[in-house]
Amino acid sequence: MTHPLVPQIIDLATPVAEELGLEVVGAVFHTNQRPPVLRVDIRNLQQDTGLDDCERMSRALEACLDATEIIPDTYVLEVSSPGISRQLETDREFISFKGFPVIVSTSPPHDGQAEWNGQLIRRDETKIYLNQKGRVVEIPRSLITRVQLDERQ
Repeated sequence: MTHPLVPQIIDLATPVAEELGLEVVGAVFHTNQRPPVLRVDIRNLQQDTGLDDCERMSRALEACLDATEIIPDTYVLEVSSPGISRQLETDREFISFKGFPVIVSTSPPHDGQAEWNGQLIRRDETKIYLNQKGRVVEIPRSLITRVQLDERQ
């Protein structure tokens, strides 16, 4: 379950990231740790996300969070790149990763399968299209629970 502060944190972090030429792709607040850990995932829109990007974002976001006092107690801020094993969610990600191998999970199963592997062709309003060895497979979006890059390939 998402921590109630995460949407506010993303709202604060998004303009900070944009000023640095970065994009916020997610945030998680682990309050079960002492001190709690706030992890913010970013992506550089121009090139591979590097340590320098994470450091710049960390300094800028920390100053913003401290100024707003949105998190009143001690916490640890981690800024990182989501890596390649992440799920695809936004239209931009589906365009960026066209042709990449993906794993699509469905519930309930579609045509007797709960997991589909193939190269991502595209997604539209109602379906995701995969290339399975030259055959196009159409999977209804209403059944899809997850689309993830397949790093086994």
